Amino acid sequence: MTRVAVFGTGSWGTAFAMILADAGCEVTLCARRADVAEAINTTRTNPEYLPGVELPARVRATCDPAEAARDAEFTVLCVPSQTLRANLAAWAPVLPSDTVLVSLMKGVELGTAKRMSEVIAEVARAPAERVAVVTGPNLAPEIAARAPAAAVVACEDESVARRLQAACHTPYYRPYTNTDVVGCELGGAVKNVIGLAVGIADGMKLGDNTKASLMTRGLAETSRLGHAMGADPHTFSGLAGMGDLIASCSSGRNHAFGINLGHGMTLQETIAVTRQTVEGVKSCESVLDLARRHGVEMPITETIVDIVHNGKAPLAALKDLMSRSAKSERL
Repeated sequence: MTRVAVFGTGSWGTAFAMILADAGCEVTLCARRADVAEAINTTRTNPEYLPGVELPARVRATCDPAEAARDAEFTVLCVPSQTLRANLAAWAPVLPSDTVLVSLMKGVELGTAKRMSEVIAEVARAPAERVAVVTGPNLAPEIAARAPAAAVVACEDESVARRLQAACHTPYYRPYTNTDVVGCELGGAVKNVIGLAVGIADGMKLGDNTKASLMTRGLAETSRLGHAMGADPHTFSGLAGMGDLIASCSSGRNHAFGINLGHGMTLQETIAVTRQTVEGVKSCESVLDLARRHGVEMPITETIVDIVHNGKAPLAALKDLMSRSAKSERL
């Protein structure tokens, strides 16, 4: 039986543990807090992050990283992207030397502008063929309800991607393989930023034309950055690109956060009423940094940075965005 360690007991980490167990894996969740691990083991639920969802018998939890990682064929990492480096540095010494490191995170590291797989490879000193990514339109509450969903498992080594595909393939969760790790990660990171933008527009009640325009031009920004970084352009029309973008611009944390900003709440007020990590809030800065390093123009991303971090009023930001010079749609 395939053994899997999942580091991170938030809603998505817990839901993915459920997928793995339903696919026949033996799963150990590594929790930071003892009360979360105890709740999972005694009540078969994670009441703080997925209340009311019964976890399969093949899922257990511990607070001991070495215990969680022991004999794990796959080690799944699902923590806030800006905490990955420090967390993984602490966990790396106990990870099996041949375990496949799997990122569920969708972000770009502040300061370095590195993708999550790059941080993993650097900190764990792992070759690219031992680092994989799972991404796509995967909202945790819907997955936890076992509603049908599809995803992408990406690794430069296609045989590793196929192994991971088999480990998380269930009647309700259909993973596809891809070797374009760069494109898959960019799609997941930038969609968080566009989800904020669409949420702001929805909060301002600007309508479906605005939403469709932001989504389409947001995908164009992602594609431009991907082209500059050598990604496969077809990736952005698939689940890791368009699919994840549609889901994030329809619901989810980034969209909800944006709605509150669009309603006129300040950044601090919005953070105060938000219980979980909203990746786009910090990643918008690192995505913009990454774009500038590659000489790519990303006006929607820049606008979100101005609103979220520079205090610009959404209405003024919208006027500036709409007053940009006219150009070809291909640009």
